Amino acid sequence: MNFYPRDLNLARLCNEALEQPLTAGERDIMIAAAARKVEELFDILRIDHRNDHNTQETPQRVAKMYVEEILEGRYSAPPKITEFDNAQAYDQLIVTGPIELRSMCAHHMMPIYGAAYIGILPSADGKIIGLSKYDRIVEYFAARLQIQEELVKQIGQYIMDMTSPRGLAVRISAVHMCKTQRGVRASHRSRMVNTYYWGEMASDAALKSEFLQECTALDRAGSA
Repeated sequence: MNFYPRDLNLARLCNEALEQPLTAGERDIMIAAAARKVEELFDILRIDHRNDHNTQETPQRVAKMYVEEILEGRYSAPPKITEFDNAQAYDQLIVTGPIELRSMCAHHMMPIYGAAYIGILPSADGKIIGLSKYDRIVEYFAARLQIQEELVKQIGQYIMDMTSPRGLAVRISAVHMCKTQRGVRASHRSRMVNTYYWGEMASDAALKSEFLQECTALDRAGSA
């Protein structure tokens, strides 16, 4: 079914962005089409969305939420990155976090929430970017159906491609509601943690240790 005018060959991998960002008009068409499908789902599940005041507007709300918020990273351009010359030739590890992370599990479409930490080992003659841009990069790649193991690599590879640091580390610690709200119904204290390294960070045990220690310190500072 063609629910928006531009031919995008429809499907992309769930955590990939479309080749071209959607226009406002294309988003409106997608939302309207998705809302009709949510209405069909409600009919199948025997949920009255026609007469129940609690659910009359729910299909439209759900469709709008998915297109404009939860999956927004698939339909938008990547965040603009302002680069600066590394004027002081700074070449030591920089760690930023915790960065708020909200995503959606690709397997059960349940929320994932937690924090990301990014460690950058800049090149003395390379480029650096503003700290807030790391938050926007995390937000961009999280706003789609995701698998945490792939999300951590997508975030890092984008930063590597944009800034070419000597080394990079990305760590995510998150709660998966597909585990806490269904299935084994684990405690909300149960988290998944994974870290991925690039460049010199991948081969230098001392740098890895420094990064993990800084993540712990930032976590403590954030909860103080």
